[in-house]
Amino acid sequence: MVEEQLQFDRRIQRLSRKHQSMSRGYSTRMRADGLIVTTPQRNGLKVPLRAILFVFVALFAFKGFLLASIGPESYADRVQRLSEGTVVEQAGAWVMQIEPVSAFIASQIGPILR
Repeated sequence: MVEEQLQFDRRIQRLSRKHQSMSRGYSTRMRADGLIVTTPQRNGLKVPLRAILFVFVALFAFKGFLLASIGPESYADRVQRLSEGTVVEQAGAWVMQIEPVSAFIASQIGPILR
């Protein structure tokens, strides 16, 4: 009788863990034999690669547009002033520094803006 109670308690614990993990999300699939199986989704940050790529392209396009519109001397001066600020401003200056991709985009956009 004691062994049966222990098995029952283990089964209840296992079902409670599964229920808790299913409450965070689940997916349902049909196996090849026709059985529908529900499994919990894994935890973790799911950011699509396309979204990350879009952010980088938008950042480079913004930097190129800014560089083309205010000019390289003024842009470099503003980045220099930004690098003398707080830690957050220094990080922004590091991100906003001129690199070949932004310079190329600025050279392509520049004639269109003028």
